[in-house]
Amino acid sequence: MIYVIDHKDSFTHNVVHQLSLFDKVKCTNYNEININYLNSATTIVLSPGPGSPKDYPITSKIYKNYKGKKRIVGICLGFQQILFCEGAKIVQQKQIYHGFQSEIKVVNKKSIFKNNNKYKVGRYHSLKLKEPFYSKNFDITMRCAISGSAMAVENNVDKIYGFQFHPESFLTINGNLLIKKILSA
Repeated sequence: MIYVIDHKDSFTHNVVHQLSLFDKVKCTNYNEININYLNSATTIVLSPGPGSPKDYPITSKIYKNYKGKKRIVGICLGFQQILFCEGAKIVQQKQIYHGFQSEIKVVNKKSIFKNNNKYKVGRYHSLKLKEPFYSKNFDITMRCAISGSAMAVENNVDKIYGFQFHPESFLTINGNLLIKKILSA
């Protein structure tokens, strides 16, 4: 079972729909966490949402409690939440990407995705990872082909995956394949 923690984002139910192609999905708001769902889930998904990771201390606590115990996937704000919990700085970027399609490239041979593969993805964010970023077992695995901004991270030891982009967006080509790959990793 996949448990989606909803940060009250308009995209969350698109994420739920996409994930339901692969497994049973439960979803609740971040401030109405269901402990039974958390304990039963094989995968916890941190949804997109407004604001900054520091605005969601409950989600940070869940991440820290379940890191290394369950697969964790973060999308957009969820990506930022993972990095924030790992000590990264999340900052405002110069250009805001809302409803923007970018080409991204796999840049790390340790990735579960084939190195040098390119994807067209939908972006909806105004914050980004401030680099350099280092955390044990974490690798930046995808970057924007133009700006070089981090677009995905992987921790294959603890089964933690984050996408700055939206795999459920109509702007993301082959988003289902990206999700399938991380759910089977």
